[in-house]
Amino acid sequence: MVTVVEFLTYLRGLDVQVLAQGNRLRCNAPEGVLTPELQAQLAERKAELISFLHQTSPVSIPLRPIARDRVPLSFAQQRLWFLNQLAPENSFYNVPAAVRLSGQLNLLALEQAFNEIVRRHEALRTTFVNVEGQPTQVIAPQLDLSLPVVDLQAVPVTEREAIAQQLVTEEARRCFVLTVGPLLRVKLLKLHETDYILLLSLHHIISDGWSMGVLIRELGALYTASIQGQPASLPQLPIQYADFAHWQREWLQGEVLESQLAYWRQQLGDVPILNLPSDRPRPPVQTYRGATQPIELPQGLTQAIEVLSHQAGVSLFMMLLAAFQTLLYRYTGQTDIAVGSPIANRNRSELEGLIGFFVNSLVLRTDLSGNLTFRELLSRVREVALGAYAHQDLPFEKLVEELQPTRD
Repeated sequence: MVTVVEFLTYLRGLDVQVLAQGNRLRCNAPEGVLTPELQAQLAERKAELISFLHQTSPVSIPLRPIARDRVPLSFAQQRLWFLNQLAPENSFYNVPAAVRLSGQLNLLALEQAFNEIVRRHEALRTTFVNVEGQPTQVIAPQLDLSLPVVDLQAVPVTEREAIAQQLVTEEARRCFVLTVGPLLRVKLLKLHETDYILLLSLHHIISDGWSMGVLIRELGALYTASIQGQPASLPQLPIQYADFAHWQREWLQGEVLESQLAYWRQQLGDVPILNLPSDRPRPPVQTYRGATQPIELPQGLTQAIEVLSHQAGVSLFMMLLAAFQTLLYRYTGQTDIAVGSPIANRNRSELEGLIGFFVNSLVLRTDLSGNLTFRELLSRVREVALGAYAHQDLPFEKLVEELQPTRD
């Protein structure tokens, strides 16, 4: 029988997160991953896994509600606060979304649903001010959000979509003022009696990609309950983002901080600059005028990648990371490749249902030397990724402050 460590490593390779909650075991996994055979193995080893997870848990202080007298920023929020001071009145860190809604819409119920979400999540009622030279979270006890409607039905049908797209872009680029707020905006574009576009825009300092998923799920549940005249059955939130920010600063110091730093010092010492050839020189000043390039993989290739990932015991992310690092190796000839990647950084069950800025950046450095086969490279990438996941609590800004690499 494999050891507990080997079993957990295998589960992590499948993107299965295992958490011990008292004498219960909680598993978060992509759909279809927890096969009946794997569920049976988990049930069989439940007591062993719970004992191991409790023994190795890095948490030494409880995450509980605190007084709201003077709430510090989390490390991630402090990074964005600093960047906002450098370049105020910008939209670089807006988190926009546009959702198409079809059918009859109850505007009052939708507005009420948004206001209930604002009541549930303190982060949506938070602004940021300087208090004695230190940025501080200010949480409004109440915030009433309105839902303005822009009626486009008078616009000719042939022009309506283009006008709607222009309004979507303009809304996404509207700046937030961190000291004033609110840092959440909602707007509804009405294209037809049964065709709407819901515009959401949040500042990154109070949200991330996971948060948008939480917001949309809660909006759906609250709106449905409202139009059916029933109370919404959303679970009560055990903590708020301010509690996490306080806990993070209390916990991430001393021995815990040094343990995290020691890993990253060893992992990222003397990271080389990637000499990637490009078709034009970098501008002297960053412009933020980027773009995206969607790539669609054929279904057959996607299925083959999934099969190979399963056979190699790696996640799809690890598979694509290995492919991407191989591509960089082919272009540069360098065998020491470091790639930055975001991670949700919600490795505690209390954080899963919160709206807030938790996401962190990890540096994934892989050694491609030795004329490896691709399967051998996958093994190295998995080891690197699992090590990074185990040390994901160290904020990226702390890492930069410690290593002081050459920035470009």
